[in-house]
Amino acid sequence: MNILTKGIILKEQNIGERDKLVTALTDEKGIIRGFAKGAKNIKSQNCAGTQLFSYSRLCLIKGKSRDTYTISEAKSQEMFFGLRNNMENMCLAQYFCELVMHSLVDGEKNKQILSLILNSFYVLANGIRNADLVKPCFEMRLLSDCGYMPDLTMCQHCGKYEKDIFYFVPSTGKLYCSDCTSQDSLPPSIKLTAGVTKALRHIVYSDDKQLFSFSLSEEGLGILNRASEEYTENHTERKFNTLDFYKMMKQ
Repeated sequence: MNILTKGIILKEQNIGERDKLVTALTDEKGIIRGFAKGAKNIKSQNCAGTQLFSYSRLCLIKGKSRDTYTISEAKSQEMFFGLRNNMENMCLAQYFCELVMHSLVDGEKNKQILSLILNSFYVLANGIRNADLVKPCFEMRLLSDCGYMPDLTMCQHCGKYEKDIFYFVPSTGKLYCSDCTSQDSLPPSIKLTAGVTKALRHIVYSDDKQLFSFSLSEEGLGILNRASEEYTENHTERKFNTLDFYKMMKQ
């Protein structure tokens, strides 16, 4: 039985001289692995549709093992050329792919995350927002959608919502205001200005269509990226080589 679905290619691996094994996040089957015969050949009708970052219409044939398929047809709907033409964006997109593959269980449907990665790629590829803004949006929203939403509504001690300075604890995802505590009295924490606190709340709680609709100074984006990175590392319990490579490319 053929399965028709759409999905974005998160990883491609060459098999021999002609074939590919790809990992894709699909709208109907979640993360799947698919064998694409002859797709390495540039003349193959499945070549473009199985390239990294391609959003494609896929025709799948179920394999013998769980979540493994043969891809009989792959037609690209969007290639995101703006990612491939910019080395920093390409490295960041690879980090997003690795983060998604780590965060989702194979076969688990999650259309929210598929929408998130597509929107993030579109914004990056078309230069709508810069990478330093897109990256923390992706990290914090992905973790929130996976069940690790931080509690940013108020100070955990006094319940204050607004304050010039809050401290964010990446290990717990909680906020503490400067009236109730100091950075020295907390577990490892990050000092947030009012603007960064507002941006972090916006990322976690805003409507999907408004996710990237905010601005911060360069200094504020630096703090926001540190907060999102440390929160991601704490809750995924690992470091990502693709993130290290992205940082190296930015230097």
